[in-house]
Amino acid sequence: MAKIGIVLGSTRDDRAGEAIANWVADLAKGRNTGVEYEVVDLKAFNVPILTTSVVPMAANKNYDDANVQAWSDAIDACDGFIFVTPEYNHSVPGPFKNAFDSLGSEWVGKAIAFVGYGFSGGVRAVEAWRLAVANFSMKQLRTQIEVSLITDMNDGAFAPADFKNGLVDNLLGEIEDAVKA
Repeated sequence: MAKIGIVLGSTRDDRAGEAIANWVADLAKGRNTGVEYEVVDLKAFNVPILTTSVVPMAANKNYDDANVQAWSDAIDACDGFIFVTPEYNHSVPGPFKNAFDSLGSEWVGKAIAFVGYGFSGGVRAVEAWRLAVANFSMKQLRTQIEVSLITDMNDGAFAPADFKNGLVDNLLGEIEDAVKA
């Protein structure tokens, strides 16, 4: 059975991304498509700043740091990904980019979709991610979900417009097709 990791890329306290990642995971539950989904929370791995002299692509999925190895194992177990990414300063969050850069062959050729969030829907973060994942020949879905911290939050609680459920459903169908291809 194919497995898609819903990668929660924020490590901040009280992060909006947790509710967004869980929303995507909840919409994925019960899909009878031969694909399973799992939230992979970057915060749970405590990936250190990349300092190793071994280029991650040359590490052969064998890392000296136990936290990086656990991160590698979780990512390698997935056939595709949905990055739930905040936008920080018109780009990707530093801890998420560091964790991405800490691995190599775990990413190669796998399907990827994006759910961006921020005051502008995370569109610039997604564009920055598209450049980074291209290095690993990842199969990028053109479809992306944009979550606005202005219109999709209500008194600090995540409350997306109803039509966005349909957008996520379409994205899930596309990534399922991509991992099966």
